[in-house]
Amino acid sequence: METTRSLVIGSGLAGLYFALQAADHGPVLIVTKASPADGSTSVAQGGVAANLGPDDSDESHVADTLRVGVGLCREDIVRLTVANGPRHVRRLIELGVDFARGADGSLDLGREGGHSERRVAHVADLTGQAIQQALLARVSAHPNVRMLANAIAVDLLMSRTPDDERACMGAYILDRATGHIDRVVADHVVLAAGGAGQVYRYTSNPGVSTGDSIAMAYRAGAEIANMEFLQFHPTLLAHPYAKSFLISEALRGEGGELRTANGTAFMKDVHPRGSLAPRDVVARAIDMHLTRSGEESVFLDMTHLDPVEVVERFPGIHRRCLELGIDMREQWIPVVPGAHYVCGGINVDSRGRSSVRNLLAIGENACTGLHGACRLASNSLLEALVFADRAAGILDELTPVKPTTVDPWEPGNAVDSDEAVVIRQNWEEIRGLMWNYVGIVRSDRRLERARRRIELIRAEIREYYWDCLVTPELLELRNIALVAHLIIESARRRTESRGLHYNLDHPGRLPSPRDTIISIDDGPSPG
Repeated sequence: METTRSLVIGSGLAGLYFALQAADHGPVLIVTKASPADGSTSVAQGGVAANLGPDDSDESHVADTLRVGVGLCREDIVRLTVANGPRHVRRLIELGVDFARGADGSLDLGREGGHSERRVAHVADLTGQAIQQALLARVSAHPNVRMLANAIAVDLLMSRTPDDERACMGAYILDRATGHIDRVVADHVVLAAGGAGQVYRYTSNPGVSTGDSIAMAYRAGAEIANMEFLQFHPTLLAHPYAKSFLISEALRGEGGELRTANGTAFMKDVHPRGSLAPRDVVARAIDMHLTRSGEESVFLDMTHLDPVEVVERFPGIHRRCLELGIDMREQWIPVVPGAHYVCGGINVDSRGRSSVRNLLAIGENACTGLHGACRLASNSLLEALVFADRAAGILDELTPVKPTTVDPWEPGNAVDSDEAVVIRQNWEEIRGLMWNYVGIVRSDRRLERARRRIELIRAEIREYYWDCLVTPELLELRNIALVAHLIIESARRRTESRGLHYNLDHPGRLPSPRDTIISIDDGPSPG
């Protein structure tokens, strides 16, 4: 059994930025289930949205965020986050992030969908990678931080306070190399393990994004909010060998135009901002066109722009497209929507505290109220910075709850599994039913079909989970099944269309926006 002050699950921007500050006050253990750079931060292309330009203002950034969030943003959280943005961008510069600059030495700010101004600080189209490398270097050099890689959290260690309040005191951690499960006891646990894009068949997310932290928090009794708002990025590269490669929204910010196969710039008739409309609008327009036409993709046209500037601004995307035989200086880029970002997650307050004592959540796995029903582009890295900082600022206020003994992991009568095909089959079935029934466009009938099928799949997984020894693949399957159930249940409870949730049977909006809150006390079974 290991003990630490801060247990951080996840090694992306939120987890690293938190750890760097928390480590000045005590030992920090970061657990990451693959290598430290395998999460979504490393593949983030866009940048950090902040009021940094001469013509910009906090009010403009706030207004853009609220408009895109379609009535569900918490305005106090939006204002708090926007106001702190410039300070954290400057802090990243101090930590070694070399943001792009113009000829005069000022930051070269990009513009993305939904923004009324250029306000996105970036490192070409490799911003996440640059931030990850800078923070990893700092964290690795800190004497109070230890990184445990290739280890996956199984479940949270829970206790009860004298007044019967749920309290978190650590986690069971599976070593992927040995299969051994250890106990880590901590004063507090910080969940920063990212999103859940792998719940869907097509996603921009890396393979590690299986919603583990959201599922663990739900099983521990934490409130989960607004899981129906799963953002589909409009432009994933449509190529059989592209896997999950994203074509950044910044290309449209620099003048890229979305076209159908016959060359029609179709977004001009959909939204006043055309190809730079909010993501929910663009993704839905593409989905509807593909459904009607039977075509496999739409196209992003960059050929009318200066080819030298295009390559200088987007070297990573240009290089990857060339590897697949697409020269975006001369050819249109085939694109399709894909699952990208969870706007809901573990319900937290303005300091990252969940409804479970000593359990904090920051980054994509948290629902702060910033994004509402649809996230404004490049507000995600901003949110991770602001809330990692705010969570680190209250650690001395948290009172640990530690029992005298912690039971070791008990496998019972579980045996090694010789049926890996069961995991693979259930995994593919979940991702398929979520894409077909709980995707960009939904209906009551589709959601009911998804609900019935996911209940059967989860029953199969529960039986398998208790009969067989735990493996990383089984843990991920268990988690994506639960997250799928949470998304379906949240979508069934929202009887309107708002932002990222569009239901054909409820096309209008309710007059009073409300959050969808689910917990084990009234939601699906936690198993």
